[in-house]
Amino acid sequence: MAPSLRAILSYASGFVSQLPLLGSGSVRHVSPYEPLSAAPPCPLDGPVSCSNSTPVAGDPCCFVHPEGRIVLTQVWDAEVHVLGAEEDWMLQGLWPDRCDGTASSQPSSPIPQQYTNTTAILRHHGQDDLLEFIRRYWLTSSPNGPPPIPQINTLSPVCYPYHPPGLEVIDYLARAASLFRTLDTYRALTRANILPREGATYPLARVREALERVSGGRVVLKCVDGTGDGGKGDVLREVGYVYFVRGSFQRGEFVPAQERQGDGGDCAEVVRYLPKRRRRGL
Repeated sequence: MAPSLRAILSYASGFVSQLPLLGSGSVRHVSPYEPLSAAPPCPLDGPVSCSNSTPVAGDPCCFVHPEGRIVLTQVWDAEVHVLGAEEDWMLQGLWPDRCDGTASSQPSSPIPQQYTNTTAILRHHGQDDLLEFIRRYWLTSSPNGPPPIPQINTLSPVCYPYHPPGLEVIDYLARAASLFRTLDTYRALTRANILPREGATYPLARVREALERVSGGRVVLKCVDGTGDGGKGDVLREVGYVYFVRGSFQRGEFVPAQERQGDGGDCAEVVRYLPKRRRRGL
């Protein structure tokens, strides 16, 4: 059910009172929040995203639309992350794409603009563990920079009418972190005897099979050209685990996609999986 005018006005009042907190000032106190607890409840038997070409009848906060193909992207960085380890695959994000597999038309930037101070939001709500996870595993455009938060309709402020702003930021980050923890790319490849080694090559089909076994659905592999000949990439760089969602992004079921929806990746048939370089000073 859509929020009432009273609820929206209540939200707006809370938004104004919270603006100093979400800026660059210091945090004066902690207001504990359990991630995902403020998200709206949704039916357990609701439709899966991309099963309808239009929003379903009922609560718009319970159906991810129009970009309902969700991809969790992990990156094998060339260097060991400052707070990470040699075996860490980095989380790039949990992205909404169009149902046909093409890239989202939405900007990949924090929403609204005052949410750039992600650290202050997390600390204010007692999310130190989540902040520690982000610093180790989340690949951002700059050191200690905020993770980009894409525009997903069920994360809209109208889906949090009785709560202060900022909780949707925590919910996005917490949901991405939770799904990331279930997808241990390094271990999945190791079990298939696919290890980062200089000079070793692996059939792309074998890499894909190992990763789809752990996720239960399709993956999209991206590579970079390590030879300089302008052909398809031969160095494994990125894995995208593809899902659809039953219910809201926050509390719904992530359903592994059984089709890549047109995005087959850009890797050669045989790829290399290179060891990471140690950063200077590590």
